[in-house]
Amino acid sequence: MKAINYVYFTVFALATSAAYSQEKDQVFVTGTIVEKSSNTPLEYASITIESTTDANNITGDMSDGSGKFNIPVTPDTYQIRIEYLGYKTFIIDAKEITSTLDLGTIKIEGDAEVLEGVVIETQRAAVELKLDKRIYNVGDNAIVKGGNASDVLDNIPSVEVDSEGNVSLRGNESVKVLIDGKPSGMAANIGDALKMIPSESLDRVEVITNPSARYEAEGGAGIINIILKKGSNAGINGSVTANVGDPTSYGANATVNYREDKFNLYSSLGYAKNKTFGNSLNESQYFDENGNTSSFVDEYSKSTRERESINGNIGIDYNLTDKLTWTNNLTYRKSTGDNPRTLNYSNYDAGRNLLYRNVRQTEEDDFKESVEYNTDFTYKFNESGHQLFVSGSINKNRDIEDSAITTTNEANAVLAQDVTRATENELRHIARVDYVLPFNENSQFEAGYLGNFNDLNTKFNINTLNEDGDLEPNDLFRNDLQYKEQVHAFYTQFGNKLNKFSYMLGLRWEYTEIDVNQMTTMDFNKKKYNNFFPSAFINYEFSDTENVTASYSRRVRRPRGRMLNPISNYSSSINFFMGNPDLDPSFTNAIDLGYMKRIGRLTLNTSLYFNHTTDATQFVRRVDGVNEEGIPITISGPINLATEYRYGLELNANYSPLRWWRINANANLFQVSTRGDYSYVDFEGTTQTQNFDNDAFTWNGRINSTITLPAKINWQANFMYSGGQKTAQGKILGVGSLNTALSKDVLKDKGTIALNVQDVFNSRKRIMETNIAQVNSYAEMQWRERTINLSFTYRFNQTKTDRQKDQKRQSSSEDMDEMM
Repeated sequence: MKAINYVYFTVFALATSAAYSQEKDQVFVTGTIVEKSSNTPLEYASITIESTTDANNITGDMSDGSGKFNIPVTPDTYQIRIEYLGYKTFIIDAKEITSTLDLGTIKIEGDAEVLEGVVIETQRAAVELKLDKRIYNVGDNAIVKGGNASDVLDNIPSVEVDSEGNVSLRGNESVKVLIDGKPSGMAANIGDALKMIPSESLDRVEVITNPSARYEAEGGAGIINIILKKGSNAGINGSVTANVGDPTSYGANATVNYREDKFNLYSSLGYAKNKTFGNSLNESQYFDENGNTSSFVDEYSKSTRERESINGNIGIDYNLTDKLTWTNNLTYRKSTGDNPRTLNYSNYDAGRNLLYRNVRQTEEDDFKESVEYNTDFTYKFNESGHQLFVSGSINKNRDIEDSAITTTNEANAVLAQDVTRATENELRHIARVDYVLPFNENSQFEAGYLGNFNDLNTKFNINTLNEDGDLEPNDLFRNDLQYKEQVHAFYTQFGNKLNKFSYMLGLRWEYTEIDVNQMTTMDFNKKKYNNFFPSAFINYEFSDTENVTASYSRRVRRPRGRMLNPISNYSSSINFFMGNPDLDPSFTNAIDLGYMKRIGRLTLNTSLYFNHTTDATQFVRRVDGVNEEGIPITISGPINLATEYRYGLELNANYSPLRWWRINANANLFQVSTRGDYSYVDFEGTTQTQNFDNDAFTWNGRINSTITLPAKINWQANFMYSGGQKTAQGKILGVGSLNTALSKDVLKDKGTIALNVQDVFNSRKRIMETNIAQVNSYAEMQWRERTINLSFTYRFNQTKTDRQKDQKRQSSSEDMDEMM
């Protein structure tokens, strides 16, 4: 692993050194390329600058999303050639360049012979690298067609979604996920919320690793903001997508937009029915008090998930005046599912001789429903960004899971039977005010308030078959947990730019009041927190193509959902996950040093980061008693460990080696050091203490390649690898996987056909080894086996070019006055 580190740092050092040597005696050729008749900026226009005196002196680049280019050259005489498919080549001959040359706006016109019957389109870059965030434009990502928002995030660099739907950023699960800048209505289980949103509804994903004071302090690793599609073209326009896949799945999603001078009405409706297969294994070796092997237990399971869901949204932006806009939005999501699971477990003695085999069959039905209403007022005092934003929302969600669990032996005799019901009901209110006051074009003041009020009730009941053959309540696993949370937050920040230097200073204050009440045991726990969260950002621009930034912020992670719930499932009788209602929040100090450089067709973004977290959450495993068959029960769950130190290097690169080939690569190398001890009382009444001091290095990376093949077929491939990692109780093994897709525009750009394969080699698994005093175990979990999807999208009164222009306008507007 040290060799890998050496290679990464050596390559980075050589690239930086080479870039520096090239910059000596350089001047620049700049300009903006637009389409002559419409003045539309042309992205990915090819600029070639070739010396007329030295055949080896040739350079070039492609225009960016604004049609701009900035190319370093050495003083000489050049021919400058600008080319774009379907347009006449623009040439400047024998141009002597001795100092920086600005060509201004270059208007190129279409070639009538080439353009006949051809639709010219400009494409947004798949990834936009900015100093404060990375933007992934996923609206036309063929790899995730037919999937959901969870699939989209799982294809984003530095982001991972595990088998339980937990989202992590840079290997850290302390991340806040927003939808259109707001917390999801199902904040207690963001994984379920993401699975209910079809991938076709997403426009882009913003990854913010060190947010400023205007953002919620929640999320030690940062914020992921999912932006849903919302059209703003004039008149009626929209799209319809239908998909079919293997294993058996099919669905359809439609979006419609109607815009006039005074209002913009938008709506979407989706339906999906899908089936996926999963599997897992858990092989355990148990030891007695003397450290000798006492038994072996092997668990193997196969599962099927069948889900049917609908997703609807309707909203309107109404311009009450030329300065005041009122937005209303209503969203409804519902899903039902059947999740049968067969668990085979074999029990062996100390000599690995089979004692018996049993089968545990689980039949599970679940129902999820979410209703969300938002209303926003935006008042623009002028066109300079002076504005007031007021927002309110209410979310109501419920989740019901019913299971029938039967254990049988090899003779098919019933050994045990349980019937369980888990319910979750959540009501959330959010109120927000944001005020922006620019003093001039270079300085700006912001202030605001956020009120977040959440009421969550979780119940788990189980009835167990008794000796008389009757089902009776099992109080050992019964649970009724009430969670109430109030967060009041005020923030202010000021930003200023002085020539090439800019800075932003912010302070956020949050008052948190939390009630965690276990109604079953009548155990009531109230917690209050009163915290300040400062932030500071500094940026220096060496040139238009190079800048550096430094940032600091204080963050918090509040435990919610399954992290607090003492009982979450009963799918295995010997391996349980158990939440901890006594968990405290974790506080993180985050420092980030960033560097961005554009060298020709390569854009490089690097980040050195350091996180110091107190009361960090650590997942631990322990043996706690035996079941009715005498097999030890292993419980896993979260605890507050003393301290965690996390530091690493993240590398992001965009490279377009050819006009028809785009590459995006990401690598994250990081070290996690934990310090702390964990004490607990085992089932025999003995106090056990475990030391969790641990230092672990790991890395993960992704590379995404998009190639335009003949006949304008786009081929996209996404390879990802998660490196192995040592833990305080064992290790996590490294895994790699590949997703790929083919897509083609048809019907004069009104339609798109896409075929994708998720997990081509069926290798996407979570593999762990655990080594504690009482047990050694090896576990594999594959939440979803390989899937194949075929989709067709039809756009009416809207070409792909129209949609991408509209998306660029929205992105530019939100970059200027973004308020979260």
